[in-house]
Amino acid sequence: MTQSVVVQVGQCGNQVGCRFWDLALREHAHVNKRGLYDEALNSFFRNVDSRYAVLVDMEEGVVNQILQGPLREVFDSTQLLTDVSGSGNNWAVGNMTYGSAYREKIVDKLRKAAEQCDCLQCFFLIHSMGGGTGSGLGTRVLSLLEEEFPEVCRVVTSIYPSGEDDVITSPYNSVLAMNKLTEHADCVLLVENQSLVDIVNKIKVMSHGTKPGLNIKRNSAVTSGQEGLSGAEKPFDAMNNIVANLLLNITSSARFEGSLNMDLNEIAMNLVPFPRLHYLVPSLTPLYTLADINVPTRRLDQMFSDAFSKDHQLIQADPKHSLYLACALMVRGNVQVSDVRRNIERLRPSLPFVSWNQEGWKTSLCSVPPVGHSHSLLALANNTCVKPTFMELRERFTKLYRKKAHLHHYLHVEGMEQSFFSEAIASLNSLIEEYHHLDATKARLTPDAPRLSIAR
Repeated sequence: MTQSVVVQVGQCGNQVGCRFWDLALREHAHVNKRGLYDEALNSFFRNVDSRYAVLVDMEEGVVNQILQGPLREVFDSTQLLTDVSGSGNNWAVGNMTYGSAYREKIVDKLRKAAEQCDCLQCFFLIHSMGGGTGSGLGTRVLSLLEEEFPEVCRVVTSIYPSGEDDVITSPYNSVLAMNKLTEHADCVLLVENQSLVDIVNKIKVMSHGTKPGLNIKRNSAVTSGQEGLSGAEKPFDAMNNIVANLLLNITSSARFEGSLNMDLNEIAMNLVPFPRLHYLVPSLTPLYTLADINVPTRRLDQMFSDAFSKDHQLIQADPKHSLYLACALMVRGNVQVSDVRRNIERLRPSLPFVSWNQEGWKTSLCSVPPVGHSHSLLALANNTCVKPTFMELRERFTKLYRKKAHLHHYLHVEGMEQSFFSEAIASLNSLIEEYHHLDATKARLTPDAPRLSIAR
């Protein structure tokens, strides 16, 4: 039995992570009516004491809320690490100041979590890019994971800020963090705040529709509220819920039986042909799963079509006008391998794949669907459509950096040098250029020659 260790860093990382634990526990309770401790549960939850999680934040607020709420029994308090002052939306404070001050404690907690595993499969890091702790300390933790456990896969879920982010230094934090993600992560699941806002708005429109049945069941297993943290719903709860459902789907193969299960480390193994180009675009369907809206289930074939629609993606991009390097389909529910293959063949002509990886599909089937639904699908695409997102981030960074705005807040931090900014933007430029070169090959795509058939 393989296990994974979840590492939650910063306010956003801890809110999303705890929403995931909340939903995962409810999902297991729904499936396992007798409440028995089974092997599937063992992949993410240890029997009695500490669980496979490390929670880190330099402000106590969110972690304290967790310890006062219904999830307090889930976490081992010795696996939590907090401070009181926060990182002041400054990557350098998170990475340099707190990264150095808490290095030994963080390594100790990571080792303790790893020692509880019989067969450690991967580290699953959750953080945001715009603030100081998530971006700075989050990427410091990532580099420590590579240093201490070089053979263990590192899968990162990164929440990117929108252009209208209220943290003025978020472009600096994001570009500095991206340099470390490109260097130390095996695989990054890209999520944009603006896409989450758009999806929440779609759900609200559906939930306030005039048709009977279009209502949100507030006490169901997958509502948009975050009862695990407090009674009242906060503005980001519904957005965090979407990312938590992404994590539910991606870990379903590890948590439940299936005819074609996929280990988390297989994602990087199968979807990342070039080490630096490991940024994946997730899309979820049905979107109703996110708020448990009572609507008729989408037909199976329509669900596969939705997964390749930009409306269902967690970043704002258009994959069909870019180039696919590889794609994974993670299906839950009563779906057959033949259904998956049929839909891949149906969709293949409309999806521009690189010529050398036309068969670049990875599929997994988990027999347990999300609560209240017959089936669901998570698609993870390694696609050059991430390039505009990175270009927009570069533009926001350059606007600030050209004026040297707010630089002094970073440069007064011990260990921080201006060269880190130039290195980070050079790394981002190089990444954009690599995607650009791949995009340029799209015009030269030609159908593969028919394969020879073996005479029988």
